[in-house]
Amino acid sequence: MTIQKQRLDITDRLVGKFGDGQLNLYLEKEKIGQMVSENNYDLKAGYEFNDNRFYQIADVVTGPDQKYVDCDYENGWC
Repeated sequence: MTIQKQRLDITDRLVGKFGDGQLNLYLEKEKIGQMVSENNYDLKAGYEFNDNRFYQIADVVTGPDQKYVDCDYENGWC
């Protein structure tokens, strides 16, 4: 099991709300940034805008979980 940084496409999960004369961007209930001008965004660390898509840089677990590598599925124990 290893942890790697990956870019997760969150474009379809973002919500834009107008407030204080600007468009604020939210991922679920967390404000992640705001629109500065057309195709220009001020985003929190860990988020980026590229090729008209929004991404979150996140730690993702890859590979098998080491606590389950020596399972004997035929006899039903792990």
